[in-house]
Amino acid sequence: MDNSGKEKEAIQLMAEADKKVKSSGSFLGGMFGGNHKVEEACEMYARAANMFKMAKNWSAAGNAFCQAARLHMQLQNKHDSATSYIDAGNAFKKADPQGEAIKCLNAAIDIYTDMGRFTIAAKHHITIAEVYESELVDIEKVQKCYLNVECCEMCLLKVASYSAQLEQYPKAIEIYEQVGTNTMDNPLLKYSAKEYFFKASLCHFIMDELNAKLAVGKYEEMFPAFSDSRECKLLKKLLEAHEEQNAEAFTEAVKEFDSISRLDQWLTTMLLRIKKTIQGDEGDLK
Repeated sequence: MDNSGKEKEAIQLMAEADKKVKSSGSFLGGMFGGNHKVEEACEMYARAANMFKMAKNWSAAGNAFCQAARLHMQLQNKHDSATSYIDAGNAFKKADPQGEAIKCLNAAIDIYTDMGRFTIAAKHHITIAEVYESELVDIEKVQKCYLNVECCEMCLLKVASYSAQLEQYPKAIEIYEQVGTNTMDNPLLKYSAKEYFFKASLCHFIMDELNAKLAVGKYEEMFPAFSDSRECKLLKKLLEAHEEQNAEAFTEAVKEFDSISRLDQWLTTMLLRIKKTIQGDEGDLK
């Protein structure tokens, strides 16, 4: 079938989906499987969108994905709604980058932010920035998008910080690794990556010494600059002291680090939790 045939089939599917949506809102439709009809309509809009893409009718594809996104939200399928808005944005990028593409991407970002999926939201802020850079050359809007990326990551790091304080270490590790990996290849942000890998290592350390050793090795391999950092050198001294159950050596390593880089409350708390696992420890860092 040629592209014009695909486009005709897509138009027909859109009409059938519209009928499903209309009938689901009627009194009888609501009584007899209203939600099921909406789900079927979602699927039809998505199929139509993909047919429009094959026909290279990008605006029609974007509109069809938007229809699917709205219905997914009506069904409280937030993730599916956001995914459909991203698909719509990607289609509109080829037809209307300044208007509908960015509108759809922002709709997805709002959903992901509401769900607490800050990393994904940040990723799509970058997509919008790239649209402005390549299509519109709007420097102020590019700047705003990158500021939004920074805000998303700040929110995520807050979640990691509180997760660790609540002893939800796997959650904290996941976030610190995620943000560290995202920043280590960015020339402007890579300096911060060592801090995130350091915090992830401490969370590993509290749970298990061997896990911490493996994590430090992994982070050194991923981000070679981490090996030369003061944070990594401290971790290795602490691991050695812990292995020897030497509380005094542990405290001395912490004091040496603190004399140059002052420990904040979060780091102090985590280090104390690790030190308490050394036999005969008095429970302070003095």
